[in-house]
Amino acid sequence: MATSPRAVLVHRRSEYDETVAHHGTRSMAAYFLAERGRSIDELAARHHALQLALHEVAAAIPVDWRRVDLERAELDRFLFEPDDVVVVVGQDGLVANVAKYLDEQPVVGIDPEPGRNPGVLVPFPAGAAAGLLAAAVAPDPPTEDRTMVQATTDDGQVLLALNEVYVGHATHQSARYELLEPDGRRERQSSSGVLAGTGTGATGWLRSTWQERRSGLTLPGPTDRELCWFVREAWPSPVTGTTQVEGVLRADETLTITSESDRLVCFGDGIERDALTITWGQRVTVARATRRLRLVAP
Repeated sequence: MATSPRAVLVHRRSEYDETVAHHGTRSMAAYFLAERGRSIDELAARHHALQLALHEVAAAIPVDWRRVDLERAELDRFLFEPDDVVVVVGQDGLVANVAKYLDEQPVVGIDPEPGRNPGVLVPFPAGAAAGLLAAAVAPDPPTEDRTMVQATTDDGQVLLALNEVYVGHATHQSARYELLEPDGRRERQSSSGVLAGTGTGATGWLRSTWQERRSGLTLPGPTDRELCWFVREAWPSPVTGTTQVEGVLRADETLTITSESDRLVCFGDGIERDALTITWGQRVTVARATRRLRLVAP
């Protein structure tokens, strides 16, 4: 007999919880903030909004479904099942945090504070949860598929990300490497790192880089299959150039970076603690991932 669907309710500790835990008690946290002209009431109100959303979403899960509550800190130790329905309650970035652990399970994005978050990946209020859950298990669930980016080293390390991957020095100092574009052009560079990402990432870090340099590159849209890439602050010298600093990766095209530094890192979606390490002479290849994020979007 087939098992019932399992709802995996993903959330993170609120800023209120983290602040109180850091200071030991609510009173100490309130005193610390008051001394700096801030009030703990704002954090408490946002904490309350998150709790209300979590309770409303939990109540919308059908009684015959299985259910798991999962904090963000537990993601790397959790085993998702193929038939899971993942319900993310929180900021847009929380969807990116969970995406790399999934294998096309449908994701429902719930915004506990409509109007405060952009709502790019969590576009729905908690009151919509029941309908979204029903849609997620329909025979042909309505989803918006988001492209993901993958970085692979020459010794088999793999990193997936929803927004972007960063390749560079761990402390964002000058990184030395050789960059190889799909058309075969090569350039030795010294920069503060290379960013490569998706149309989803083009609403975040990639967009800020694009906007700051007034780039004429057309950024991919949220559901486009292309990737875009930027070199950050390339430095000209007798042995390093600045001519290959941005581009688009189409279809199965790849961008290859060969380290000429003792140690470079590659991390995704801003999670620096989960990084690949690349030593001198090693290569990392960036391309569109075969996996995708499936956002429920009825």
